[in-house]
Amino acid sequence: MKKLFERLLWKQDPAVYQQKDAKLTPSLRTIDLIGLGTGMVVGTAIFTLPGIVAAEHTGPAVPLAFIVAAIGAGLSALAYAEMSSVLPFAGSAFSWINVLFGEFFGWIAGWALLAEYFISVAFVASGWSAYMQDFLASLGIKLPVALTGGFNPRQGSYVDILAAVAILAVGILISRGVHQVSRIENIIVAIKLLVIIMFIVVGATAIQAHNYVPFIPAHRPGTSFGGWQGILAGTAQIFIAYVGFDAIAANTAETKNPQKTMPRGLIGTLVLGTGFFIAVSLVLVGMFKYSRYANNAEPAAWALRQSGHYLTANLLSVVAIIGIFSALIAILLASSRLIYAFGRDGLLPSRLGIVNGRHVPSHALWLITLLAMVLGSVFPFTFLATLVSAGTLVAFIFVSLGIYALRPREGKNLPDAQFKMPWYPVLPTVSALFSAVIFWGLNKDAKILMVGWFVIGLLIYFVYGIRHSIINQEHGK
Repeated sequence: MKKLFERLLWKQDPAVYQQKDAKLTPSLRTIDLIGLGTGMVVGTAIFTLPGIVAAEHTGPAVPLAFIVAAIGAGLSALAYAEMSSVLPFAGSAFSWINVLFGEFFGWIAGWALLAEYFISVAFVASGWSAYMQDFLASLGIKLPVALTGGFNPRQGSYVDILAAVAILAVGILISRGVHQVSRIENIIVAIKLLVIIMFIVVGATAIQAHNYVPFIPAHRPGTSFGGWQGILAGTAQIFIAYVGFDAIAANTAETKNPQKTMPRGLIGTLVLGTGFFIAVSLVLVGMFKYSRYANNAEPAAWALRQSGHYLTANLLSVVAIIGIFSALIAILLASSRLIYAFGRDGLLPSRLGIVNGRHVPSHALWLITLLAMVLGSVFPFTFLATLVSAGTLVAFIFVSLGIYALRPREGKNLPDAQFKMPWYPVLPTVSALFSAVIFWGLNKDAKILMVGWFVIGLLIYFVYGIRHSIINQEHGK
């Protein structure tokens, strides 16, 4: 038993990652990272979650849920910035925790990340499908009900065909190389932000002050609606918006001068994304009573149409259709790099760690693409939105606590950080506790399913990973 425990704590040598990741081409700049992060943060969530969260949890106080989420995510972003400055490797938290705490804990962090990424791809594609279906309907084109949503026999839907098509299209695009993808991403994000600003300006003309009253509705006993209980529940669901931070960090090995570029990309994304979230949600709940956004996956375009702004609404829908692809690009890119890192370390089949002539881990990319196509086309949108936050929060807790293992090694057997998390040693604990409290606010189903996900991960590790990992090969059995 003692030998097994010691084996679980074997740490990876950073030089191994540096050597293996050298096959990935560093081409991403600060603007590219902000483009990827903003594409994810200001992606599907900004077009969908404010209305859903307002109707189900917060009422008009949905901006407060975004602010609370931003504080928690911001604390974690500071930890991510220091980590990526010292350990610029693919796989983000998986690789970092492997170096700092040992392979077993690295696998747990990475497995949580995989849930985050895997479900995020499906969630984003599901949101894109909702907008695309509405746009096609405005042209008089309607798909068969069986092909319009996740598996729900009561409503007659069995598979979301458009979600699967979107994931496949992005997989093909990413397979052409990260440099080409980043250019397309930056253009899409710039267009999307301009249209969001237009929504804020036009929507503000339709605000009715009485829709803000009461700003924080009274808590309904036995539910997660109203009061600070509702705001906390909304915060937990909203955390999906901030998955973009890890999506940025996953590409550290493909970033130019990551010691400086990565912190700028992370903090820039936080500031830009949070500002847009607060503005959009304030306008949205001011236009109509929050209860009217229940089960509406495209509340912004709906609110504009109901206000008579048909041209702006249609433009928003078109840009959402294009713009949500930017979120899909960012998260599928990050998830393929995580699968690559698992293969690189031997914790999953080594073929997944192969990089092709275009400097793309193609086997990892196509595995996650095909699996996400299945998940995104079968499971409903709101179910996916709740689950993804759990993986994000677990990863944030690991990275925040990882600062305590990182800081003593900086300038000794690890490079000195060019960005340091302030107010050490207090702030890493505050960050971890913040994420833990939000995790506790998740609904029971999300917690149960997350436990089930970890059980599967443990089985894979002890049946396959622990015997095939490169650490095991280096140290001997």
